[in-house]
Amino acid sequence: MTRTMALTSGTKLGPYEIVSPLGAGGMGEVYRARDTRLDRTVAIKILPEHLSGSPEARQRFDREARAISSLSHPNICHLYDVGQQDRTSYLVMEYLEGETLADRLRKGPLALEQVLRAGTEICEGLEKAHRSGVVHRDLKPANIMLTKSGVKLLDFGLAKPTIAGGAGSASASLETMSQPLTVEGTIVGTFQYMAPEQLEGKDADVRSDIFALGAVLYEMITGRRAFEGKTTASTIAAILASEPTPISSIQPMNPATLDRVVVTALAKDPDERFQTVHDLKVQLKWIAETAPPIAPPTVRPLRERWAWISVVVILAAALLALYSRMPPNVSQPTLSYILAPEQTSLAYFTGPVTVSHDGRTLAFVATTSAGKDGVWVRPLDASEARALAGTEGASSPFWSADDRSIGFFAGGKLKTIGAVGGPVVTICDAPNPRGGTWNQNGVILFATNWSGIYRVPSSGGTPAEVTKPDASHGETSHRWPYFLPDGQHFLYLAANFAGGNTEVASVRVAALDSSDNKVLFHARSNAAFMPGYVLYIRDRMLMAQAFDEKKLQLKGQAFPVAGQVQYDQLLWRGAFSCSPSGILVYQGANNGSDSRLIMFDRTGKEIKTVGTPGDLTNHRISPDGQRLAVAVLDSSVANYKLWVYDLFREKETRLTFGSNRDSYPIWAPDGKSLVFASIKNGPYDLFEKRSDTTGSEEPLLQSVAAKSPTDWSPDGRFIAFNSTTPGNSKTAVWILPRFGERKPYIFLQGDFNIGEGHFFPDGHWLAYSSDETGRSEIYVTPFPGGGSKWQVSAAGGSGPRWRRDGKELFYMAADSTLIAAEVDTSGSVFQVGALRPLFHLVLRTGVTRLDLSGVVAYDAAPDGKWFVVNSPPAGNPPPITLITNWTPKPGK
Repeated sequence: MTRTMALTSGTKLGPYEIVSPLGAGGMGEVYRARDTRLDRTVAIKILPEHLSGSPEARQRFDREARAISSLSHPNICHLYDVGQQDRTSYLVMEYLEGETLADRLRKGPLALEQVLRAGTEICEGLEKAHRSGVVHRDLKPANIMLTKSGVKLLDFGLAKPTIAGGAGSASASLETMSQPLTVEGTIVGTFQYMAPEQLEGKDADVRSDIFALGAVLYEMITGRRAFEGKTTASTIAAILASEPTPISSIQPMNPATLDRVVVTALAKDPDERFQTVHDLKVQLKWIAETAPPIAPPTVRPLRERWAWISVVVILAAALLALYSRMPPNVSQPTLSYILAPEQTSLAYFTGPVTVSHDGRTLAFVATTSAGKDGVWVRPLDASEARALAGTEGASSPFWSADDRSIGFFAGGKLKTIGAVGGPVVTICDAPNPRGGTWNQNGVILFATNWSGIYRVPSSGGTPAEVTKPDASHGETSHRWPYFLPDGQHFLYLAANFAGGNTEVASVRVAALDSSDNKVLFHARSNAAFMPGYVLYIRDRMLMAQAFDEKKLQLKGQAFPVAGQVQYDQLLWRGAFSCSPSGILVYQGANNGSDSRLIMFDRTGKEIKTVGTPGDLTNHRISPDGQRLAVAVLDSSVANYKLWVYDLFREKETRLTFGSNRDSYPIWAPDGKSLVFASIKNGPYDLFEKRSDTTGSEEPLLQSVAAKSPTDWSPDGRFIAFNSTTPGNSKTAVWILPRFGERKPYIFLQGDFNIGEGHFFPDGHWLAYSSDETGRSEIYVTPFPGGGSKWQVSAAGGSGPRWRRDGKELFYMAADSTLIAAEVDTSGSVFQVGALRPLFHLVLRTGVTRLDLSGVVAYDAAPDGKWFVVNSPPAGNPPPITLITNWTPKPGK
């Protein structure tokens, strides 16, 4: 019988307004609700009316709240709040969009790549719970949610503290959960996934969760339960005495090692199972990493191989589908991969791989172990890649039409170099570049951050604007130009980072000799052309659609080519390239979140991970060192929003909402508010918001030029920000007074880029970065007087940060080493003492170094004793995946 849920739409529980029911179970009813204070959607779980009078049920409900509150992890549903109203107890949790694993399994088994990825994420969540002293005891598909951001574990209503002495257990750290809610011999949980010891009424420990996970994995792989019977009794008997049908007999294409992993997890005797979920996770990762690659052009030791079975499986399926479209005389596509050069890693955001027009050579940016970026070239008939001298700090390489030269960006300039090396030629200014392309007539098209597409002769000259974003239609940037074979028409992305109508973001085609342009399709991606096809990214999937380059028309429907392609949410660019000869290359998505905020001490020792890993950028520590503001990608609106993390209490609070992009937060001296940049009506404008989330976002400065705040003076009277100077593209340090007429003015400018102004603790000095010598260096000048200046850095520098007592100035050197400079301001002349290297910053792959963009890669605690660094996910960056003979017959 279906039971009517108790709460109706519009019912209020504290500040939460019920919207609609989501579901009901034996221990709770769940509703979708709106947090009226923060205007966000949440999930509310209440104790059902028929259980509200049960002391045991109330204890279990309270236990769930305490269990979840102790677990902060990206693979566990977050608890926001708890409350009670009119004898109704409720939990306020993260609202998750997706489907439960149980719902997904109704459609059949999962692909192997999905099994390995989801299984690893389930392990991650359980590992956090077990290390925190919590056993779930009711792990099953219905309590596992599949979302775009990954797996989320739900329903800790039956959770209990681990038992001291149980294998892999910790002492019970949750004292308030220490009293048992069941008498000895009572069975709790869902019996189809229970371990034998649970069915026998014995105490459950972490190994019981491992058994349940084994049953879940079995069902994910095969599409059927590990233990089934016609009755409850026969099912229980199967769990206690029978072995499930071997996976290999149901899914023979799966690795035999996976079968052994599941069998070990499902061992009847707890001592024969994996003793910790970490051990099981290691096995799943090992299976993914050691599958034999297909036709690798370079053989490396096993420890250096990247061989994600997920990529291979997805590619194999996509290529099989593609091959079925081909006429019989077309060669079958082949797949291989190319590793990064020795002692380097692939910088797949600053330098996505690009293949030459003849399909014989790859160009890409790699980062050395010393943290230096540069362009490398790899002929496909050679065994090794070689670096091109003079390309330090490079990003976004692209080929000339004859493949004899390579264009790239470095130091705020567009440059070129011979494909085999030679002198580097500077073409023009190009701060914060957004891609380039080069035709057979010597014309280069390129874009910068908040601009249209520019053209410039490959011999050098003054850039001329070819396209211009239409602000009246919500466009904020044109980027990623790509010449079609005729050398006159080109593809580009028209972006709308202000959010709003997603139809504004589109891939278009335009011509050099005309102001007209044509929308091809709507996407948030760069696009590339192969004979008969245009390629782009949709939901990290590389898509292809038939395209008539003469009529500039699409044909048919888009279809997938490869899955899990690396995609930069910040810039809206996928890491892929193709050639007319049928060569397709791309870089796979990292196995995990885009970045982690990690706290380090002065020696480089990791202290802790701050907040939830994800797509993070531009973080700043509060003046009291207790909180951190950061821009976090909200995948629901495909834009960055501001959050405030409590650094020591594992609390996260969202600060801004809406669909527009918010970034570059800086703290008021008293920590009560923040100024940030937001794209609401065009390029970044400045707004202020209270840090306790109350009040609205107050506009401070709006103009046609993009602005990024960099610091707030200690007396609260001035805000420093980066912006361009009128009439050119050079970055300058601007000051916005917080008194009087509040009219902004340029404080530092020149025929070069200056930015990142940071106030001395007494407000009488300003540290900043400037590339007047040809590369970014750190300087100090008096404030507000200006005039004289002192150079602090010796070999490149960016991101100046003062210690609170003014005795040290920190900055990041060109090789990503964190430097502490001793300074003395006691006299009339500023003095620089010793420059002490602290440790090498391992940054999120693709963080552009020394470009004066204002992107914050690290921040320093007020006392200088620790630092927070935007770091990459664990593991090595993916290799380059190469597909040959890709091109199908046009129109097929």
